[in-house]
Amino acid sequence: MITVVIPTIGRRSLNRVLAALGTDVEIIVVDDRPRFCPALRVPDHVRVLRTGGRGPAAARNMGWRAAETPWIAFLDDDVVPLSGWKETLLADLADLPEDVAGSQGRLNVRLPAERRPTDAERNTAALMGADWTTADMAYRRSALESVGGFDERFPRAYREDADLALRLLKAGHGLSRGRRVTHHPVRDDGFWTSVRAQRGNADDALMRQVHGAYWRTAIGGLPGRLSRHALTTGLGLVCCALFVAHRHGQGRRLPALAAAAGTAWLMLTAEFAWARLAPGPRTPEEVLRMAVTSVIIPPVACAQRLRGELRVRR
Repeated sequence: MITVVIPTIGRRSLNRVLAALGTDVEIIVVDDRPRFCPALRVPDHVRVLRTGGRGPAAARNMGWRAAETPWIAFLDDDVVPLSGWKETLLADLADLPEDVAGSQGRLNVRLPAERRPTDAERNTAALMGADWTTADMAYRRSALESVGGFDERFPRAYREDADLALRLLKAGHGLSRGRRVTHHPVRDDGFWTSVRAQRGNADDALMRQVHGAYWRTAIGGLPGRLSRHALTTGLGLVCCALFVAHRHGQGRRLPALAAAAGTAWLMLTAEFAWARLAPGPRTPEEVLRMAVTSVIIPPVACAQRLRGELRVRR
């Protein structure tokens, strides 16, 4: 009845997922690493396919198209299905109406009990309230066929799951929430993880083109900060331009205008940093991380959105 499809980029946590699933379920692991990587070491009962590194949307498409069961359960390679997951999954899918195309699992993110969570930890915890995330999501094969599966224009593990869900809902399908529980660990991806995450702004441009201006409301998301980031970036550029012009002897009032623009930039940057820092532990390391990345994120976010807009127009 069910095939479990796991796209992987070779994380060591993959074997933990496979161990939790056991041997009595069909599993397809799609290796989404570059072609020159050595073969994955997985149990003999696991079928492995290779994409050559085309992204998670393409990996999931390859996996479900290779399966022959009526239901496809997608898991990420860094989650851990809790005890009884398979049995609860079967119960979640049993007797679902034919117009219900998918069933979402419940993600559990364990935050530290001894301190406040960091900015990165809070971002991971937000997955517990996210709709239709493919960290644990089961779909009917027939429904995937009807809409063509995942849109492979989404190159990262970001928005491709929401895009699929919206297309299924627009096609008249329903989506349900199951009772099965999957643990999603909190990873420390380094000092610059929040800056790297701004690449998702390029995918937001594709979401707007495909689903319209109100796509964020349709997926239950909160308003973004891109407009504030654009204002912050613009003020910073104006301040620099006025300062450079003054250094070249142009205009007596330029220093005052540059100072005004710089003050406004500083206030917006400080507000952004405090919004990220206030709920957290405020350790010296976290304060430094929030201060540095809050300066860098606005222009990076704007640049990524511009890149996405240019890409969708091509």
